[in-house]
Amino acid sequence: MGYYVNVEPGVNLYVEDLNPEGSKTIVFLHGWPLSHKQFEYQFNVLPAKGYRCIGIDWRGFGNSDKPFHGYTLDRLADDIRNLIGALQLNNFILVGHSTGGAIVIRYMARFKGYGVSKLVLIDAAAPVGFADKEAANQMLNETLKDRPKMIRGLIDSFFFQYITDPLSDWFFQLGLQAGGWSTAAVIVMLRDENVYGDLPQISVPTLIVHGIHDQVIPFAQAEELNQNIRNSQLVPFQYSGHGAFWEERDRFNHLLRQFIG
Repeated sequence: MGYYVNVEPGVNLYVEDLNPEGSKTIVFLHGWPLSHKQFEYQFNVLPAKGYRCIGIDWRGFGNSDKPFHGYTLDRLADDIRNLIGALQLNNFILVGHSTGGAIVIRYMARFKGYGVSKLVLIDAAAPVGFADKEAANQMLNETLKDRPKMIRGLIDSFFFQYITDPLSDWFFQLGLQAGGWSTAAVIVMLRDENVYGDLPQISVPTLIVHGIHDQVIPFAQAEELNQNIRNSQLVPFQYSGHGAFWEERDRFNHLLRQFIG
């Protein structure tokens, strides 16, 4: 079922809540500039295995409200904390893909991992999002001039495996659901912020999944996360780019279930 949760006056986040009676809860944070719908191939499987799966659209993306303000790691992490409190979640598994990975890392540091029993980072945009400031500025410029073209270019570099035109079109439409202003603001956030200082504050068991062919966030960054997050394990995905959750979805779903226990 889907519903909205108020996280700030005038700002409501959309939540997809599947199998609310599940024995263990997994909270999913999507990547930029997508929405919770990117995890369709997890949501098809995991609720049937007895898990409660909660997909959250960040502010500015998917079905959530799209205010002009609030696109910093601190504010996005605060949104998640307010939502977790509203839903009274505890002892849950927190999953973040790409920029969602940076947000969950900030959440863990800012709120001492409140309620989280285990953490999963998929092709995380961390410790930095854009190491190349010039590339970030170029993407920002294109977003402000021709956002559909920028999204098409992103999809072209997203996957290692072959994808069909219909799947590419689906990801394209997910990207277009976002606000133009929020899409641009998150590029600035990824360019100017990082989570280096947050990593030592993570203490829960952490699974790091990263495609070795990732052209968006290099695999070396996953190795850096593994070195700086204690009690973490890195699992390379040999046949994936930036979309391991789809490109090797059966393996990913099995690994996630194993990790959760």
